[in-house]
Amino acid sequence: MPAVAAILGSAFAESFPEALDLEPEEIETAWGTQTLYRVGGPDRPAYVLFRHGLPHRRLPNQINYRAQAAALRAVDCGALLVTSSVGVLDPDVPLYRPLLVDDLLMPDNRLPDGSACTMFTEPSEAHGHLVLNDGLFATPLAEQVRAQAAAAEAPVGDAVTFAYVQGPRSKTAAENRMWPRTGAQVNSMTLGPEVVLANELEIPCAGLVVGHKYSIPDHDPPEQEALSATLDRSREEQERVVRAFLWEAEPVDFPNTIYRFGA
Repeated sequence: MPAVAAILGSAFAESFPEALDLEPEEIETAWGTQTLYRVGGPDRPAYVLFRHGLPHRRLPNQINYRAQAAALRAVDCGALLVTSSVGVLDPDVPLYRPLLVDDLLMPDNRLPDGSACTMFTEPSEAHGHLVLNDGLFATPLAEQVRAQAAAAEAPVGDAVTFAYVQGPRSKTAAENRMWPRTGAQVNSMTLGPEVVLANELEIPCAGLVVGHKYSIPDHDPPEQEALSATLDRSREEQERVVRAFLWEAEPVDFPNTIYRFGA
């Protein structure tokens, strides 16, 4: 039976609710070993992946994105929810409100090590071009998440365009002025590679983000202690939606195409 899975970030740095009864599973992939956490209880397999490790130990540039994607493919993931706590670039986008992502800005399409963001690093029968018929974020899966969030009394707001901005440093004021002009409304140092690689492995994705700060030059950045508090609040807002997804989401058909020459 196909699995569902959620990728969690810095807001979930310490743990996740004990009610999920998480059990670690080590998955061996061609890109290295990846730990997934099996959720106890649902009628079909459900997993959680902590992108920074549990506890938090990897910076965004240290994440093995290919191993993560390969591990999710190994457990036959048919629905993936990729989450992130984000900086908000649009003053009309509220903080602490779950938001679906409907498009991605990632012009360089590169991983933090500078290599192309692709699973197809060598010629093979499996390689091909990812052709976006529906988009990186599968519409039927996003509709599921919206309905589940409403039922969990954590309704999501308007969909937003997400910019992948590599870390580990934060952006300059000039960069924060540039990104909104390209159409970006929110950004973070992750999520982008995960969604691209999952799509190459024909895993349908939905994106869920919560703004925990404004990344706008005229807004004063939070102090470190305050930033920690904003991440805690971000986790609280995401948690109900993630839990509902893990228990209730159903796999969907992959909405895009891998075009393989000669196939």
